[in-house]
Amino acid sequence: MLLLLLLLLAVIIPGGDSEDAVQGPTSYHVIQISTYANSTWAQNQGSGWLGDLQIHGWDSDSGTAIFLKPWSKGNFSNEEVTEVVDLLRVYLIGFTREVQDKAKEFQLEYPFVIQGTAGCELHPGKAISSFLRGALGGLDFVSLKNNLCVPAPEGGSKAQQFCALIIQYQGILDIIETLLSETCPRYLLGVLDAGKAELQRQVKPEAWLSSGPTPGPGRLLLVCHVSGFYPKPVWVMWMRGEQEQPSTQRGDILPHADGTWYFRVTLDVVAGEVSGLSCRVKHSSLGDQDIILYWGEKELGMGRNGPQAGGSGEGVGFDGREEWRGEEWRGEERAKDEGQEGEAKGGCEYIMSGNTQERIRDACASEVVYGGANVQVAGKARRTRERV
Repeated sequence: MLLLLLLLLAVIIPGGDSEDAVQGPTSYHVIQISTYANSTWAQNQGSGWLGDLQIHGWDSDSGTAIFLKPWSKGNFSNEEVTEVVDLLRVYLIGFTREVQDKAKEFQLEYPFVIQGTAGCELHPGKAISSFLRGALGGLDFVSLKNNLCVPAPEGGSKAQQFCALIIQYQGILDIIETLLSETCPRYLLGVLDAGKAELQRQVKPEAWLSSGPTPGPGRLLLVCHVSGFYPKPVWVMWMRGEQEQPSTQRGDILPHADGTWYFRVTLDVVAGEVSGLSCRVKHSSLGDQDIILYWGEKELGMGRNGPQAGGSGEGVGFDGREEWRGEEWRGEERAKDEGQEGEAKGGCEYIMSGNTQERIRDACASEVVYGGANVQVAGKARRTRERV
């Protein structure tokens, strides 16, 4: 499985000095997903990840590595990279043939999927942890720990059979351990240095409030959106004064195509108890200037482009990624668009968002908050979107 790949890489990429200081836990890992439909058809997918950021891919049709960043090669020479790619191609061909040959012996029933991941993580104090894990059919199969093959309970007798086989090759296990504890950190340190301009950038978030679907009679669902921030770690909480609201519900942190992130938290409250509620955002790019958005008031927080007004109970948000979050529109009704193209009626203003122009037309009983712009409009509204 991945053992053969690691062995081949260890031969051509010797271990190096990993004594350079690294701030904070950082990791690199590779992922392999091999799908077997029958004894004659298989597909291999591969990728390389620096934390949550994918920096390598694999074109299974051409058998070629894809370098997703200009700095994805780290400090490896072009000759080393070429050798690695050639060996990967040979490895995957051999891996496929070996699995198909052993499928009957290991009582594998088609179709099945084999997954593997291997990598290393550097911690403050120069401590190094490494890992290699394999899965079969979405269940843990085996792992390497302390130079030993450890069958996973979910792997059953097949995993035990595999470990009994591989443990006979202690020389291979020794080389794998060297690769994971020395070569992987060498590459990791090199790629962190090569990509530091992008990896160490700080991008301030934008934040806005909206109301979600009504959770029940007499209740409101308050939604706090945080978008466009980097790096990924962020703290967002609904507050009443200085008290955190324990019923705050957090979603997943989701990626944007530009490498930044989006996050939202919600709060289910009684409609008459919204006074004094606010959403607080902490992020490394903000320093000690947290974003604070007050529900139904106009206190100021700091957004990506400066002061950002607190959203009203029916706020509308734009995140600058050519994306209209239509489900967040909570207007009482949508009037027909009777204006001419290119006009903004009823005093509404244009909100520019990257190469997308969002237009609020007619009039609207709401407040629009985007990157520090506080656009007051009145009445009811209808929205359209057009490229510019």
